[in-house]
Amino acid sequence: MEQVIREQLLHMLENNSKLTEHEIAIMLGISEEEVQREIAGLEKAHVICGYHTLIDWNKVNDDDVTALAELRVTPQGGEGYQKLAEKINAYPQVVTLYLMSGAYDFLVMVKGKTLKEISLFVSGKLASIEEVQSTTTHFTLTKYKELGVSFEVKQTDERMVVTP
Repeated sequence: MEQVIREQLLHMLENNSKLTEHEIAIMLGISEEEVQREIAGLEKAHVICGYHTLIDWNKVNDDDVTALAELRVTPQGGEGYQKLAEKINAYPQVVTLYLMSGAYDFLVMVKGKTLKEISLFVSGKLASIEEVQSTTTHFTLTKYKELGVSFEVKQTDERMVVTP
């Protein structure tokens, strides 16, 4: 399949994974069989790594807490970052993990039920990893946009109007 069409297909799926193969075929001007083959190949090559639904959990359950933990590390050996990433990734509390450039080495998105639960996880599990030099944790307050999708966040002004 032509690279331009492959990228269009990927953008379509990234924006709406509910599109059917029939709909994609029509939009790309190719057959459904070509779409099926391409998607199967992209899944096998782990270019398509999964299909996810983005949910605004604040509208369902306002109790979960999300934090971003910055980790400064001293990797050991030739595959130091990779081995360390595998160790960090193994924790179920870790939902996103990036190797970064700049002031810190890893950015870890952590989810938990309470601030205390996340604090105990970061201090007890992440900070206790031998290669971790320091951690800085930032708790999210309001989510406005995630993965390119804006969330409705309308603040009502509840101040009392005072007139002379």
